[in-house]
Amino acid sequence: MNAIKVVCGIIYKDSRVLICRRKVEKSLGGYWEFPGGKVEDFETNEDSLKRELLEELGLDVAIDYHFMDNTHQYDTGTIQLISFKCSTGQSEIKLVDHDRIEWVPTSTLLNWKLAPADIPIAKALMKT
Repeated sequence: MNAIKVVCGIIYKDSRVLICRRKVEKSLGGYWEFPGGKVEDFETNEDSLKRELLEELGLDVAIDYHFMDNTHQYDTGTIQLISFKCSTGQSEIKLVDHDRIEWVPTSTLLNWKLAPADIPIAKALMKT
C-alpha cells in the first residue's frame, strides 16, 4: 500500500512554533501536531500546504524551505509527512479541525502529546 502524502507547516512567531490540537472527534483526536493536511493528486506539496493552512486556520503563509520528511505507519495506513518551515505576518487564526493552538518554544515540543508522525520532526527542530 502506498503512503499517503501529508504536508505540515513549521510556523514561527517570536522564536516559538505553532502546534495545534486535533478535535476529539477527529482521527488522532486530542493529539497535537504541526498544522497541514493531505496532498491532493493535482497539487504540489507547497500548494497543498498553503491551501490546507488557509482552510484549517485561515492562515496565509510564505513557505521558506523544505525541512524534512518522515514516513510513519499508523494502524489505518502509512503517511509520508513532509514538513516545511514557513513564515507569516498574520496574527489571527481560526480553528476548523483543531480545538486549541499554542505557540511553544521548540525546547518544550516533546512535553506535548504530539501525533507520532510529528515526533521525529519535533526532535529534529530541537537540534537546530
